[in-house]
Amino acid sequence: MPSSIESAARAGRLTGPVPWVAMYHSVGDCSDDPYRVTVSPARLEKQLGWLRRRGLRGVSVAGLLAARARGEGRRLVALTFDDGYADFLDHALPLLDRWGCGATLFVLPGRLGRDNAWDPLGPRKPLLTADGVRRAAGSGVEIGSHGLTHVDLTKADAETLRAETADSRAQLEELVQSPVEGFCYPYGSVDQRAVDAVRDAGYGYGCAIDPGPLGGPYALPRVHVGQNDHAGRLFLKYRLHRLRRRPVQGL
Repeated sequence: MPSSIESAARAGRLTGPVPWVAMYHSVGDCSDDPYRVTVSPARLEKQLGWLRRRGLRGVSVAGLLAARARGEGRRLVALTFDDGYADFLDHALPLLDRWGCGATLFVLPGRLGRDNAWDPLGPRKPLLTADGVRRAAGSGVEIGSHGLTHVDLTKADAETLRAETADSRAQLEELVQSPVEGFCYPYGSVDQRAVDAVRDAGYGYGCAIDPGPLGGPYALPRVHVGQNDHAGRLFLKYRLHRLRRRPVQGL
């Protein structure tokens, strides 16, 4: 059975310009950040302010896709936060509320309350607990899956692939007591096999980084936004993303 997002997309336009989906991770101290996954709260506030001054508004991925299916959403930008870092509640959420923005938070139900052990260079950052995920969901943030444990799905065997997609969705839906529509491919790694697993698990969309020849709602490209992205760089990323990406089928 198609998901609600998939059904809405079928009822809307068949082809449209690629949606602008911004990719964040941690929001906090940037002094030790070998993977460039952290933005400071001050920088995030400036970036959200830049969006609003340009007449854009940050929303969840599900919200953006639903708006596009209605033929709307031209001034919407999806904001995504990967991994489910604990600092989301203290640093990101208050700023999103202040600027009237929504977001999607991709979490790892197999690592709740632990840390980012998949990053060998560190630093170790705490991840949200189950209660923290519920608090984020209760504030209106869309909760999506980042898999169970942050493994590269393109290298996973069949059982691991099923667990990372289907089992993670089931666990999150039990946790937040609502449907989970979105999946985010760990490391941005995606192939047709991973796309098929995400679709078969019942998700409505999947977020990648650069999906290459893959397209459609299960291989959405995203733009990394980091600490060095001031107004000028954001403008270039916004324009170049739409110029360089081909139209998206099914949206």
